[in-house]
Amino acid sequence: MKESILKCTHLCKTYYSDEVEFNALKNVKLEIQKGEFVAIMGQSGSGKSTLLYTLSGMDSITSGEVFINGSQINEAEPKEMTKIRRDNIGFIFQGINLVSNLSLYENIVVPGYLTKASKKEINKRAKVLLEKMDLEQHINKLPSQVSGGQKQRAAIARSLINQPDILFADEPTGALNSSSGKAVLELMNEFNKEGQTIVMVTHDIKSASFANRVIFLHDGRIDGELNLEKYKMTNPAEQEQTIFNFLSKKGW
Repeated sequence: MKESILKCTHLCKTYYSDEVEFNALKNVKLEIQKGEFVAIMGQSGSGKSTLLYTLSGMDSITSGEVFINGSQINEAEPKEMTKIRRDNIGFIFQGINLVSNLSLYENIVVPGYLTKASKKEINKRAKVLLEKMDLEQHINKLPSQVSGGQKQRAAIARSLINQPDILFADEPTGALNSSSGKAVLELMNEFNKEGQTIVMVTHDIKSASFANRVIFLHDGRIDGELNLEKYKMTNPAEQEQTIFNFLSKKGW
C-alpha cells in the first residue's frame, strides 16, 4: 500500500509589489508517495521553484495547507518549522551554497551536529556518504579547491546527513557541465532506489528522465502529469522521448 509523505491542498502563493498583485501559485493540489522521485517542470515563471520552496517550508504560503508525514507544516511556529527543516527535510540548491571557509567535511557534518544525534553517529554517516560521493580524498579541501561537480556532491551529502524524509532539489545540475550533471543525477537515482523520496525542479528533459513522475506547471497551476517507469541506465533515450512528447503537447 502506498504511503503519502507530502501533500498540499488549495495551495496559493501571492506576491505584492508596489500594490501590484502576482499570483505565483493558484489552488495547487498535489500528493507525493514515499519513495517517489518527482520532477516538477514548466516554463520560466510557471511557479516551479515557488512550489518547491513552499512545499519544503522554505517559504510561507498565502493560503492552503501543506502536510509532511501527516503534520500540517504551514501552521508550525518558527521554532518548530526550523526543527522540521533540520530533521525531516534535505535541500539541494542550484547555487550549491557551501560555506566557503569550511572544509567539505565540515560543511557536511555541521548540520548533523545541530541535532540530537551523537557526533560519533554523524561522523559515521558522513563517512558512508563521502564514500558514495567519491569524495574521501577531498574532505579537508575548501569548496574553492574542488570542481563544481565535487561541490555539488558535497552539497548532496550535506542534505542527506540528517536522513531526511524528503530531499528537495532546485535545478541541482543547473550550474554543472553535462558529465558532472549526469554523475549527480545518477547518485540521486541510487539514493531513490534505496528509498529516498526526492522532489526536484528541473527544466532539463535528461534530468527529468531520472524521475518516475513528471508534474507540469503552467501559470501557477498543475497542468498535467506523466507517470514513468523507473529509470534504466541501459535505455534513457526512450524515457526522454516520452517526456518530450508529453511536454510538446503542453506547448513546451
